[in-house]
Amino acid sequence: MKKSGLVTIIGRSNVGKSTLLNTIVGSKVAITTPKPQTTRLPISGIISRPQGQAVIVDTPGIMQKAKDPLTQKLLSYAKESLHGVDAVVYVVDPTRALGDEEKQAMKMIEAIDKPKLLVINMIDDKNARNYIDYYRDLKDQFDNYVEVSALTGKNTDLVERWIFDQLPEGEPLYPEFQFTNLSNETWLAELIREKLFLRLREEVPYTTHVEVNAIEPRSDKLIYVNATIYTNSERYKPMIIGRGGQGIKEIGQSVRNELEAVSNAKYYLELDVKTDPHWLGKFE
Repeated sequence: MKKSGLVTIIGRSNVGKSTLLNTIVGSKVAITTPKPQTTRLPISGIISRPQGQAVIVDTPGIMQKAKDPLTQKLLSYAKESLHGVDAVVYVVDPTRALGDEEKQAMKMIEAIDKPKLLVINMIDDKNARNYIDYYRDLKDQFDNYVEVSALTGKNTDLVERWIFDQLPEGEPLYPEFQFTNLSNETWLAELIREKLFLRLREEVPYTTHVEVNAIEPRSDKLIYVNATIYTNSERYKPMIIGRGGQGIKEIGQSVRNELEAVSNAKYYLELDVKTDPHWLGKFE
């Protein structure tokens, strides 16, 4: 009998959870940017191996001040992702001090009676030595710990091995060829949002939401995509569109480049920018 189960990756914001998930799965499942709150939806990466299947859920980062509606929603997603799991992978960043935010994140998993792995990420960063010993001191609160570089893949195989060691016997939850729970539309919307985050600065990315309206093959080699970028204030539209439409053009080109690099097709992207003060309700 093969193994099958559900694992959650959790931790405060910007510790490399999404990068770790992508590295373990071996494909880009979750978007990654240097900005907090990049991950909004709990995204599952699916690993199918000879020994079984692990469904690994990436979660929004835990932020201490959850006063605005978006941050409150992301915190609720993170909490909900801990229900019914077989194991928890807790990721930390040794280039940053522990602080109150780390304590809040750890408190969320205290009462969970499941195996827990402490993953100390970014060990290849020269600043890791600043706080790594403080994080090593946390290992007694976990069933095991490992030091990795999610970016380079160093020791991430140990994380995968630990995950499969914790899983119960069971049938796979997804087909072997599937590597994420996201639909094509949702994954593409996330990719567009990643390019928005990377291009825009300060508060503008957090005012945005993306919906893919259509993905249509127009020929054997051309796929048409229509998507809408929503922002909550009219004043942000010019920042997204850019002078002479240059901003939205660069975002579309960046998305096309990535899509065409992993497929044999050409893509034509039509991106619209609209204002909707209530877009938060669109992804609940």
